[in-house]
This record gives sequence, structure tokens and C-alpha cells, in this order.
Amino acid sequence: MLQHAAAPVPPPFRLRPSTKQLDPVQIPAPKIRTHLAAAGSSSSSSSLPVASSSFQDAALLFLLRQRKTEEAYQVYASSPVLPGPTCLSRLLAQLSYQNTPTALTRARALVRRLRDEGKLHCLDANSLGLLAVSAARSGSTAYALALLRTMLRSGYLPHVKAWSAVVSRLSASEDGPAEALSLFDSVLRRLRRVPAITAADARPDAAAFNAALNACANLGDVRRFAHLFNEMPQYQVAPDVLTHNVLIKMCARAGRKDLLVFALRRIIAADLVPCITTLHSLVAAYVGFDDLVTAEKLVQAMRDGRRDLCSILMHPPAHDSSIGRRDEEADALLEKLVMYHHSTEEEGDQPLLPKTYKPDTRMYTTLMKGYMKEGRVEDVVRMIRAMQQEEDPASHPDHVTYTTVITTLIKAGEMDRARSVLAEMARAGVPANLVTYNVLLKGYCQQLQLDKAKELIREIPEQAGIEPNVVSYNILIDGCILIDDSAGALAYFNEMRAQGIAPSKVSYTTLMKAFALSGQPKLAHKVFDEMEKDPRVKLDRVAYNMLTEGYCRLGLLEEGKKIVEKMRQNGFEPDVATYGCLANGIALARKPGEALLLWNEVKERCASLPPLRPDEGLLDALADVCVRAAFFKKALEIVACMEENGISPNKTKYKRIYVEMHSRMFTSKHASQARQDRRKGRKRAAEAFKFWLGLPNSYYGSEWRLEPSIVEDEYGDI
Repeated sequence: MLQHAAAPVPPPFRLRPSTKQLDPVQIPAPKIRTHLAAAGSSSSSSSLPVASSSFQDAALLFLLRQRKTEEAYQVYASSPVLPGPTCLSRLLAQLSYQNTPTALTRARALVRRLRDEGKLHCLDANSLGLLAVSAARSGSTAYALALLRTMLRSGYLPHVKAWSAVVSRLSASEDGPAEALSLFDSVLRRLRRVPAITAADARPDAAAFNAALNACANLGDVRRFAHLFNEMPQYQVAPDVLTHNVLIKMCARAGRKDLLVFALRRIIAADLVPCITTLHSLVAAYVGFDDLVTAEKLVQAMRDGRRDLCSILMHPPAHDSSIGRRDEEADALLEKLVMYHHSTEEEGDQPLLPKTYKPDTRMYTTLMKGYMKEGRVEDVVRMIRAMQQEEDPASHPDHVTYTTVITTLIKAGEMDRARSVLAEMARAGVPANLVTYNVLLKGYCQQLQLDKAKELIREIPEQAGIEPNVVSYNILIDGCILIDDSAGALAYFNEMRAQGIAPSKVSYTTLMKAFALSGQPKLAHKVFDEMEKDPRVKLDRVAYNMLTEGYCRLGLLEEGKKIVEKMRQNGFEPDVATYGCLANGIALARKPGEALLLWNEVKERCASLPPLRPDEGLLDALADVCVRAAFFKKALEIVACMEENGISPNKTKYKRIYVEMHSRMFTSKHASQARQDRRKGRKRAAEAFKFWLGLPNSYYGSEWRLEPSIVEDEYGDI
């Protein structure tokens, strides 16, 4: 992404000296002076003790200028004293630029040492920014984020290429979009507090805004997206084609299929040239809306060399999946963004693309995935055959395309046909990667063909020269669960570790699942304890839930409650799965009083922010317990909650339970008056529940009868 400079130290960007100044609003004046002195001279006694000599610094600087980073680091590591700020910053920059695991480990150790000694100010913003970029590229995004936050707190202004690279990585990760926007806001808040000339190199550019907009799109946050889009002119940043590509993505995430064509029109109206990614985003959006007809029309029009794609997209099929939107304010904001230029154009005057585009491999593969989703196996096969006949190599199938075909065939249960695709890939000169093999492994496991899965994992290193990874073994462990083979799951777990492959969170929780489902909660607890001791992974809610389920499946409710309490102490609130495990444990333990306590907690969570969304399993288990215990008032509350959440209560089951267990309730004619008074409330609740079930009750007559004797018994005390 960043270019190699022709300097002895080739950082991907250069910072102006002024950007190393601290923010006087946040940092006390003495610290500012210390920082400036450290950044400007290696002989400052206020920054370093008499720890480094001019001779040592000169020798170290000579090695760094010769780009002998290894020798320079050895000199630094072997010296008991710290070199000057110039040498430290240059050494950190060169280690970061190498971007190897060893170099990054050394760079992080250098920063840690300076932090522990209170001399982090000896490093300049350029070197720290380089380390943040390298850490993000290597996958250590959390460290990169922590480093940038430390810089901001210390008064440094990181270069825009440094902080925007981390925002970009976070916005594309599964759990990172919110953190990406938080970092973006932190930088902009700091920029507003310093003079413009000081902050010139840190000001957001189009790439920074695009990364933040992508985070908004991934979160589905239309309001924040519109705010950032409208904020771009304040920083003299004009939306580019990538910005509009993200706008298309935002329309898709917001469920606004009707606005996709207007997003394309806006690009043309802004005199921008769409890229192939623009058109791929459109195809992907229509496939995501299950509108394969329009996606096919778009691809075919590109194959025909047409430029009037806007005309084609202005006539979508009658079914519009955007119907039913509820957030009118967000809709209005998105419409205002997308249709900014539309008001000045005639409805029938559709603009033309500035040039023609041919579909590429990625676009064809996206359309294939739409066919796969609908189970159109032969259309997938037909598509790959057509791609193989294309003259342009850019349209030929790649390993993702072939893997899509394999996945489609597996979903159709055609394992032999899926396996034969490997040979076809070899003939086409497209090597299968580990993802392809893992898809096949999962297919064999899903089809309960564990023997063939075992054969395949042995063949992978021999035929493809690829070693199975942690995902491969996780698939096999999960496959053993499907055939109730907890011993096999443990064997694969141990084999994985013997191969030097570190278990992941999924490895531990899947093995716990194997023991929990096989009725061995103590073994599941041992795996939990081992996971807790493993510094490479962190316990999460899934692990706690799996252990809770292990105990509750056997009716060991108290042990399950202890796990939930421990989960709370470690900062994890119970979720629907947690409550579902407890509800099942309550049912097995036959403790209806616990069901009432659990239901009260669930009700409170449903009314809190953010609200808990109970599922059918949880509510059905609680209702079952309450009906069996004759807690009809609570049962009615639960079934009302089910209906409010779009869940259809199983009236047939509850009716059967009532008839079998409670049809003779309140039939005694000789009960004392005091006893009759005490049970009036329960009787009213029972009659209301019978009315909901459709059984004969004291409120409304009914022509429907179970058996004459049952009716007489039910109304014998009336």
C-alpha cells in the first residue's frame, strides 16, 4: 500500500517535525519541553541519563544508515545503556519496516522497555506510526490500536497513513467496526484542538474516510454513515469511487435495493469512472437480495458490452425486499445521500457508463454463490463451464470458484462428484488450497462419512504438500460429535497438539461440547480449566455456556448455576443460550420454583437496554415447567411473550399436559371454605389458561369436548 522511499531508512511516509509536538491542552508544559528536547537532540540530559555515549550512538547510527538492522539491534541489545532518541527512533522504524515476526517482536520489546523506564517520549511519531502499520498488517490489530491510543494520550499525532491503516483493518474485521469508529473519532477530536499546520500530516484523507464509512456500513449504521459522508468537505476531501462503492454496500445493508441504481447514477453524475469493484458490488447486492434475475441481467449486459446499465437497473422485478422498512429517519438520510443529483435529471434520461466492462472471475463466482444458495446445482456447473470457455483469463475459474462448486455439490449430498472437482482443478492448473480441503472435510463429516474424512486429512500433506491447520482438526472434532464419539474427538484434539498446532477457542469449546453432549460434564470442566490456563486463548461466553449445558443436561442445576455466577463475576452477562441451558436444567431437576425466578430475570432483561430477545427453546422450556406445576398465570405471561416475539406456542402440547395432569383440579366438593378462598386466584388463572387453550372453561361455553367424564370432573365443583 505504501511506497518504498529512496532514503537510507525507507519508511512508508514522512512526518513533518512539527507533528511530533505534544498537545498543550492535554499534556503539562514541562512534559512538552521534555518531549521536544528528546526529539531534537540525543544529548539531552533531561531525557536520558548518562547512559549512552556519543561514540556508541555514532556507531549505532552508522549501522542503521547502512541498513544493517540486525547488527544494529545486536549492538542495542548488548548495551546496558540506552542510545539517544535519534538512534532509538531509527532502529524502531527499520525493525517495523522489515515486518517479519522476529523484527516485530524486537520492535515491541523495544517499546515495552522504554515504556517501563518512562522514556517512551524518546521515540518520534514516525517510528511509532510505522510500528502500528506493521502490527496491523501482521494481524496484531489489537496491539496497533493500543499503540495509537497511547500515542494520542501522550500528545503524538500519528500520520494519517498510520492511523487510517488501523481503522481500515478494524472496519473489515468481525468485531472491529465499532473500535474503528472510536479511533477515527479520537483522532478527529485531537485534530480539532491543535493548529492546522501542526496537524497537516494527520488530517483524514479519502482513504481514512472510506475506512470509517466501511465500518458504518458493516454496522448498518445509516445515521453515522450520512454524518461522515457530509463531514468530508470540511476536511477538503472529495468522495471518490471507493467512497461510492461503500455507499452501494450501505444501501444493501440498509435493505434499500431500490436505491442501488441511484448510487450508480451518482457516480456518473460526479464525473467519476466506476471501477470493476463498483459493478461487482452491485451484483453482490442483488444476489444478497435474492434477486438473481437482475444480477443475471447486469452480468449479461456487461458481457454484451452495454453501457446503459442504469436503464436496465431502473426496471427491477416486482418483488422488492426493501418493503417493510421501519426506520423512516434512516431511510430519508440515505435517500438524500444517494439521490443528491437525481432531482436535476429527467426520469427517463438514464446516464451511460463512460466505458464498457467485462465480468471477471469474482463477479461470476458471486453469481454462482447466489445459485448455490437457491440449490441450483446445475446452474452452478453450467456457469463454471462457461467461465472455462472465456477468452479473457481474468474470467477463468480460480480456487474460490472451484471451492464454490464443491460447496454446492456437498450441500446437494453429492460427495463423490465434489471430490472429483479436485482432479479437475489439477487439470486446469489451479491448485487447491487448504480452504478447499477443509470444505471437503466438513462435507464428509456432515454426511457422517468420518472414515473418508480421516483418509482425506492424511492425503492432504502427501498430495497437496499442505499441512492441516487448526480449522481442519476442529472440523474433525465436530464431526465426532455428530456420531457421538467423544473419545474420537479427544484423540483428534491430542493429535493436533502433537503436530504442534495450538488449539483455538473453537477447539476447546468444541471438545467441551463433545463431553457435554455425551453426559460427561466433569471432563468438559477439565477442558474448561485447561482453556482457562492457556495464555493463547481467552475464555468467552460460549465456553461458559457449553459447560453450563453439560451440567444442566443431567439436571445438575446447582452446578450449572455456579458456572453462570462465575461467568458473571468475569464480566460476561448471560445470554439466551445461557438461560436456555438453565431452563432445561430446571425442567430435568423438577424445580418449578427456580423456573419462576428465571422467568422474572428474563422479563427484566427483555425490558432492559439492549433488550434480550428470547428464543423459542427458552420460552417453551419455561412454559412447559409452569404448565406442569400449575403456574398458569406465569404460563400465560410466557406464551404472551412468545406471541410478541413472533413465536407460535405449541398449544397441542400444553393442552395434552393440562388434560393429563390438571383435568381434575378444583373438583373437591368437601374442601373447607378457607381452602376454597385460597385457591380462587389459581382457579381464575387456570380458567383463563383453559380459555387460551380452547378448552371448556367458566368464561365461555364451547361445543368442543374431550371426553364426557373429563368435562364432568372439570366442572364438578361449580
